[in-house]
Amino acid sequence: MGIQHQCIWQQAAHNAFTDLIHFHRTFWCVFREGSAHISPDGQFRILRSVDGVHWLSTAVIQLPDADLRDAKFSILPDGRLMLYGAGALHDRSQQSHQSYAWFSDDGLHWSEAVPVGEPNIWIWRLSWHQQQGLAIGYKCGKPHFIRAYHTSNGSDYQPISPDCYRGSYANESGLLFEPDGTALCLLRRDPDHGLYGRARPPYQQWDWRDIGCRIGGPEWLELPDGRLLACVRLYDNQVRTSLCWIDRHSGQLTEWQTLPSGGDCSYAGMVLQGSKVYISYYSSHEGQSRIYLAILKL
Repeated sequence: MGIQHQCIWQQAAHNAFTDLIHFHRTFWCVFREGSAHISPDGQFRILRSVDGVHWLSTAVIQLPDADLRDAKFSILPDGRLMLYGAGALHDRSQQSHQSYAWFSDDGLHWSEAVPVGEPNIWIWRLSWHQQQGLAIGYKCGKPHFIRAYHTSNGSDYQPISPDCYRGSYANESGLLFEPDGTALCLLRRDPDHGLYGRARPPYQQWDWRDIGCRIGGPEWLELPDGRLLACVRLYDNQVRTSLCWIDRHSGQLTEWQTLPSGGDCSYAGMVLQGSKVYISYYSSHEGQSRIYLAILKL
């Protein structure tokens, strides 16, 4: 398997925190632009490409009262494209964070922001199985916990149980489904090792296993041969963005290939299209924090 990669955006002072989706026969990449890794001026920029090589900016999403962070894409059961992320609010007298969603029929024209979920719960990842959505959110501030939600439309989120993990600071996650509906979760904890979780419907009881190392910005997908391929930030030795295998039974992580990266980096989006895996991520190994796209030929 070979990998090619390129920088696809570097126009802001700080470009970071990506996601990637294939919608209407087009690739869509979203990320945060701001003056720094943490700054009050965060906004979402959306790029599109028909071939994964040539990219065009098509939309900018802003909120005047919040720093927008960690955008994600999802395709709803009714066929619309959903963009969602969290706002770090400028006025924190009532709450510090709020998750928001935007909706589009074509990826070009977007609705106004819709507040979703509970105050101070950061909806991190949403995945679908048989037209039912499962989302994992994490508490901003103490007490630390992550919470699972059901949604049928991307707007309304019902807590499945009070929480599905309490312990050290659990936060970012990636979600996959087995054919029988079993949910798989790749979970970041700080400063501890990441966890691999499994839960059968209705997703109230989770079995968690230590993956063997600390990770950041987890995203993953299942290849046609059944292997689980993840893209994460690794912290041992030099900080880097790497493609890794996750053992489906033990949950153990094995690093496979490092992408060109270093320092402030990671937060990948992953799309399997034909015989290729397209991977968006950001990195500051060339000085400025920039957006990159890697293409893995299976």
